[in-house]
Amino acid sequence: MLNFARGRSQPRSTRSMPLSGMEYPDPKRKSNFVGKILMAATLTALCIIMLKQSPNFNTRSRFSEHEEGVIHVLVTGGAGYIGSHAALRLLKESYRVTIVDNLSRGNMGAVKVLQKLFPEPGQLQFVYADLGDLKAVNKIFSENAFDAVMHFAAVAYVGESTLDPLKYYHNITSNTLVILESMAAHDVRTLMYSSTCATYGEPEKMPITEETPQVPINPYGKAKKMAEDIILDYSKNSDMAVMILRYFNVIGSDPEGRLGEAPRPELREHGRISGACFDAARGVIPGLKVKGTDYKTHDGTCIRDYIDVTDLVDAHVKALKKAKPGEVGIYNVGTGRGRSVKEFVEACKKATGVEIKVDYLARRPGDYAEVFSDPTKIRHELNWTAQFTDLQESLQIAWRWQKAHRDGYAAAS
Repeated sequence: MLNFARGRSQPRSTRSMPLSGMEYPDPKRKSNFVGKILMAATLTALCIIMLKQSPNFNTRSRFSEHEEGVIHVLVTGGAGYIGSHAALRLLKESYRVTIVDNLSRGNMGAVKVLQKLFPEPGQLQFVYADLGDLKAVNKIFSENAFDAVMHFAAVAYVGESTLDPLKYYHNITSNTLVILESMAAHDVRTLMYSSTCATYGEPEKMPITEETPQVPINPYGKAKKMAEDIILDYSKNSDMAVMILRYFNVIGSDPEGRLGEAPRPELREHGRISGACFDAARGVIPGLKVKGTDYKTHDGTCIRDYIDVTDLVDAHVKALKKAKPGEVGIYNVGTGRGRSVKEFVEACKKATGVEIKVDYLARRPGDYAEVFSDPTKIRHELNWTAQFTDLQESLQIAWRWQKAHRDGYAAAS
């Protein structure tokens, strides 16, 4: 008798059974496999959606693509005194701004102020880099779609340039060459170059026009003129739009108190006279040292054309708007009026309300007696005229920032 009961008590095999050389898959196993694939695909899709919604998702940067109606400007030295004010003005006018700075003279605190004011994606980015590093600069250009460059980055103290001239030729002339090479390699065709009246040296006639011969007498002025010559030579065989702005002695700060001038303590000795006046008024230094009282001027001290930083950046923006491919514009940026150092000190005393102690010393190497501009050309061609021409008022605005930021941008950084 056959034992069928035992055969039925064994569990049936789930494996496919061969029949005439063929094998049939189990439909339950196939269904389970397809279900796992669908589940994995669903989870992957959910992860991608969640990542894209994350603010840190690494999508292609808006800075890396040209966008219709948006002008992307590279501001070199944008953490510095003038560069940060220029970046502020550009951002207020809806330009896209990339600041490149190695912070050797600039302040990260100024960048942070700008970042707080303009936090929206695609408005402002900061890149830490040295313009002397060709590889780094080329990388920046390859990763960003620039429409124009405002080249401010430079060491800029006449006295220091006489003590360390090689630094100035490297930092100003060589670095400008690096910028030009990168612009050429990446087809960026608009350049605003920040130059200086120091390229004129000590002219025989006043006021200075754009046709005044350039005969610089210190390494700072010489390095700037060399950079200008390189730009002009390159422009002859390209369709680059070039604007060279030769400006005079910069003072003042943002009228709304957001930015100011904050040189590093070790550079105060070489800094602008306004910084020295404010340091003396705040008691940071015991008094003000005026170098040179025997110049052939009405009171024996140097005469300079003091231009407010707000007016200066306005000139840059107007120059950018007027720049044309294949054309070069060269402009003096000044008020057209010279003031002596003694007059400046008296205005600073009134602006601060402090009777600043003044020591009169021998001349500083590399200085010249009298320099002031003729702004006729820039007025006619760019419709620009200095608006902040009251010396005491400009100093009062700057003084308010200085009093509120005794340690510069230290609190912001």
